[in-house]
Amino acid sequence: MKLNYLTGFALLSLAACNSPAEKKKDQSLDIQGTWQLVSATTTQKGKSEVTDYTGKLKMIKMFNDTHFAFLKHSTNPKDTADFDAGGGTFKLDKDNYTEHLEYYKNKNWEGNTFNFKLNIKGDTLIQQGVEKVEGEGVDRVITEKYIKVK
Repeated sequence: MKLNYLTGFALLSLAACNSPAEKKKDQSLDIQGTWQLVSATTTQKGKSEVTDYTGKLKMIKMFNDTHFAFLKHSTNPKDTADFDAGGGTFKLDKDNYTEHLEYYKNKNWEGNTFNFKLNIKGDTLIQQGVEKVEGEGVDRVITEKYIKVK
């Protein structure tokens, strides 16, 4: 009888344990799904610029387990030149988010890796970090605010 109790307790204890991969995933933020960009602040050479994405511009960013993609366009049906898209792979470790851009219209951006910090509060995701692309003379801090699409 004691053996049955000990065996049952041991099995219950093992079932309660998470594997290392599950523990790591539990510590990272849940970003999977689609996010609507609300605003973006870009700071370069001491000058900041805020872009509103709730009116004339719209952008979404999508995540699965390993990849991200973004799509941006103007809401003006006559303005087809303001379309932008890209994507690639990412790694997420807690709030440390690293993008590796594999697809983009400007080849100078492709192959670059960008490091960001993510913060999620409720249905809001804040992404902040540095975009640096030497071939384009880009060295700036960006802060993007997204809302989860339901």
